[in-house]
Amino acid sequence: MSELAQKGVLRWVPGVQALRQYKPGLIIHDVTAGVVLATMLVPVGIAYAVASGVPGIYGLYATIVPLLAYAVFGPSRILVLGPDSALATVILGTVLPLSGGDPARAIALAAAMAIVSGLVCILAGFARLGFITELLSKPIRYGYMNGIALTVIISQTPKLLGFSIEKGGPLQDLWAIAQGILAERINWAAFGLGGGALALVLVLKRFKHVPGILIAVIIATVVVGVLQLGDREVVSVLGPLPAGLPTFRIPLIGVSDIGPVLVGGFATAMVSFADTSVLSRVYAARMGYRVDPNQEMVALGASNLAAGLFQGFPISSSSSRTPVAEAAGAKTQMTGVVGAIAVALLLLLAPKLLRNLPDATLAAVVLSAAIGLFEFSDLKRIYRIQRWEFWLSMLCFAGVAIFGAIPGIGIAVVMAVIEFLWDGWRPRSAVLGNAGANGYVDVTRDPEARRIKGLLLFRLDAPLFFANAELFKERVSQALEAAPERVNWVVIAAEPITSIDVTSSDSLIEFIGDLRATGVTFCFAELSDEVKGKLKRFGVFEEIGEAQFFPTIGAAERAYVDAYGLDEPRTRKP
Repeated sequence: MSELAQKGVLRWVPGVQALRQYKPGLIIHDVTAGVVLATMLVPVGIAYAVASGVPGIYGLYATIVPLLAYAVFGPSRILVLGPDSALATVILGTVLPLSGGDPARAIALAAAMAIVSGLVCILAGFARLGFITELLSKPIRYGYMNGIALTVIISQTPKLLGFSIEKGGPLQDLWAIAQGILAERINWAAFGLGGGALALVLVLKRFKHVPGILIAVIIATVVVGVLQLGDREVVSVLGPLPAGLPTFRIPLIGVSDIGPVLVGGFATAMVSFADTSVLSRVYAARMGYRVDPNQEMVALGASNLAAGLFQGFPISSSSSRTPVAEAAGAKTQMTGVVGAIAVALLLLLAPKLLRNLPDATLAAVVLSAAIGLFEFSDLKRIYRIQRWEFWLSMLCFAGVAIFGAIPGIGIAVVMAVIEFLWDGWRPRSAVLGNAGANGYVDVTRDPEARRIKGLLLFRLDAPLFFANAELFKERVSQALEAAPERVNWVVIAAEPITSIDVTSSDSLIEFIGDLRATGVTFCFAELSDEVKGKLKRFGVFEEIGEAQFFPTIGAAERAYVDAYGLDEPRTRKP
């Protein structure tokens, strides 16, 4: 294989390239983080499998295989993939009515959904549709992560306090937690184990080389085992693990199931990619590297495809397990590999090893990670310099906290698109003057800038399209009326006009005719070749005339001075 072809292949398998460049000094961090991560992967995988309508063991299968696949194809260094709460309701809604209570049929349907989801993501990645993540600006990402952090804290607080609640959304959950506390349902033994673990993890977090999470998990497990708190049902514990490893199996479903499975698989693909793309970009920004969103799609698709072919179900990135990996010191995707191997070894060799691990301590681990997700300092800066982006972040935060991760992101993205369209619909505009060495500037910002008698220099800070065509005419007409003397030429400083459509071009032709009837010449300066080509196709170029197109504002100004025999200095007023 040629070197060029080899580079092309490696582009789609960044994990292979990362392995070739792996630094031995990182192995201790990745192994430690992987072991810590495994203590989270097991209970969460089982819980989300049950929530998705399949037996718990398949949650571990949907954990092991995708982690290995993502380590090969994934561009993120520490992103953790696996069963996810956001997908559980979608999977359950498809599997439950079709399976008829048959576990084997349920996992076949869920695995088929994972295959569909994987293929959709892979095709989208190869089609380079990852650009849609560019809508997720920094304030949106901050709002998302702050909302996720609050949601995770709310979801884990009952476990920390040692009682359970009926899930009904963050606000209802808060009310249920308050009722549980007022009803004195707190299990003080569980709270002592969980609260102590949380305090220990937070204290040890300042010592970067000390595996605080692993220490807390070991201590809590030993205490429960020695005092037999789990056996006496004083506290809720993980219990023994199921046995067995995943095997390759093509899921077989009925013809009547194809439609619902295709719809469900497509839905999980959309949900998982929206979640994964945000989380991936957030951690890439925090760790100082860049991820390719198209490769992220391919990696997510490959992981889902692998899950479906090895008795798993649709998976996504994890907003609770990824921060655990980060807090435990993860440096590369080797952490995920170690975590997957650890889960597999537990199933094979020691299914009872973690049976005394208290649920309250697991909740403490998640809580410690969620606390680290909050971002406040940079939001203060954004509030000072761009108030509307701060409130956009708050909207995203509220949306995630109230409605969940995906609806919250959707609300914020819609608001971002509306804001973008508003900027194009009602853009800034300016009358320009010559400020000498400082170039051509807005005369409202620099009233001393030179304006030549009878020449109006005007700039619109947006593309011309159907929504702002009338506004453009209105602003130019207002500038003509406000001019201190009669205007002979209007020169549009067109560098910001990066596009024009049919509606605006027709409106422009009409406007040019109106100006000509009053003796005003319409000109363009600094217009891009691409937009000029459109004007030729739309008939505007012919209407204006080639002589009225100038490469720079200065050239247009000099042409005006020469045309009217003026001797105007093109510098600042004395």
